Amino acid sequence: MPATASTCPACLGAPRAYVRTFAAFEYAPPADALIQMLKIRLRLSMGPVLARLLAAEVRRGGGLPADALLVPVPAGRASLRLRGMNPAGEIARSLAAELALPLARGALRRLRETPRQTSLGRRARQIGAMGLFAGAPQVRGRHVAVVDDVMTTGSTVQAAAIALLAAGAASVTILVAARTP
Repeated sequence: MPATASTCPACLGAPRAYVRTFAAFEYAPPADALIQMLKIRLRLSMGPVLARLLAAEVRRGGGLPADALLVPVPAGRASLRLRGMNPAGEIARSLAAELALPLARGALRRLRETPRQTSLGRRARQIGAMGLFAGAPQVRGRHVAVVDDVMTTGSTVQAAAIALLAAGAASVTILVAARTP
C-alpha cells in the first residue's frame, strides 16, 4: 500500500479490531524469498533478518508504546510438526530484542486446528479464522503488538486482535514481515 494511502481498498467496508499495521515489505519478488527461506527452507537465520527489517519499519512509522507487549500468532500443530518451529515466533523473538520489548508467547492461544490457508480465498479465510484464538489475562490493560510473518487477507490477525481485546488488551497493533500486494 502506498505510504500516502490511509486504508487499503479491501478494508474500506470492514471495521478492524486493530489500530494499525506495520509491514516491512510487500510479499513479492525478490523480498518474498526471505520469508520462503524461513518457512520452507527452515533457515532460522532469517528470523533476525526479518525482525531487523520490521523493527526499522516500526521505528520509521513512529514506534510502539513503551509498554507494548509482543505476541506472536501461534502456529497450528500440523505446521509445528512440519517445520519444527513457528515462523511468527522466530520473528517475534528477534523483534523483542530489536525493539527492547517483552515477548509473551502464551498470551494468545489457538483454540482449534484449521486447514492450510494458501489455497483459500478471502471469504473462506475469514470464516475459518472466526473464533480461532483466545487471549490470556496477562494482556489486560496492555497495548499488544501481534507479530506474524505474512498478512494476506488480514483474517488471522483480525481474529487475534478480537481475542486479545476480549481478554482486556487496551489496543492491538499488527506487525508483519510481509503484506501481500
